[in-house]
Amino acid sequence: MNPSIANPNNFENQSLEQKSLRVVTGGSADFSELAKDCVCFANGAGGRILVGIEDGDLLPPPGQRIDPAMMDRVRRRIGELTVNVQVLPEIQRYDNGGEVLVLTIPRAAGVASTSDGRYYLRVGDSCQPVVGDDVLRLATERPSTPWETLTHLGVSVANADVAKTTNWCAAIRASDRVKASVRASDRVKASVREKSDGELLEHYGLAVAGVLTNLGVLLIGKATDRARLGSAPVVQAIRRDAQGKKVGKLSWDDHTLSPIELLDAI
Repeated sequence: MNPSIANPNNFENQSLEQKSLRVVTGGSADFSELAKDCVCFANGAGGRILVGIEDGDLLPPPGQRIDPAMMDRVRRRIGELTVNVQVLPEIQRYDNGGEVLVLTIPRAAGVASTSDGRYYLRVGDSCQPVVGDDVLRLATERPSTPWETLTHLGVSVANADVAKTTNWCAAIRASDRVKASVRASDRVKASVREKSDGELLEHYGLAVAGVLTNLGVLLIGKATDRARLGSAPVVQAIRRDAQGKKVGKLSWDDHTLSPIELLDAI
């Protein structure tokens, strides 16, 4: 095995979690807690867990070493404690000489859960339980068909947000005037810009046969329909002190804004 040099500039976020080495070693080992985090990532877009970095730190302790046998132990225990979760462990060495056990968790093809039937989703930098009707929604949105192309909400294009639809189509047609590293004609072809609004929506996968896909609801749907997705955009502002420790957090879950509008607002 050839450990790679890991990037020390990591903070916990939607796809990254840090855990103390104590979660998998000694009498205080808590594989159930680790399994819960793995389920969170598997039910989302996947992610990584860095085992061996204390909360708030950027680097492992200098000279920290990970027993290679720990990779198989973690893989086996997580397999016992979860359903539909795959864990790919590897050991990485940071430039201070310390090693970290990196667990890569791919997005699950089905619904992931703990072996005792608990469901979780990653929201920002935290793991949240999924209960009640949200479990059914999670199961509905997890087929092998790409989530963005699903039309299970049955939202007609006619019920899309008119202003959002108009602005999105106008932005597509105006993209030929945006300077980029490629020629304008390579961004949106003239034949595409000449399409009607409805044809543009279907061309870019926002609609199928007059019904909005999940991507369409996310970008041009009304707030009530976007809230029904169960995965509307969440924006967090995390405040850290001079040592990089988290000292405050603000969250927004505003179904009135599409992801593009949220970025523009920020």
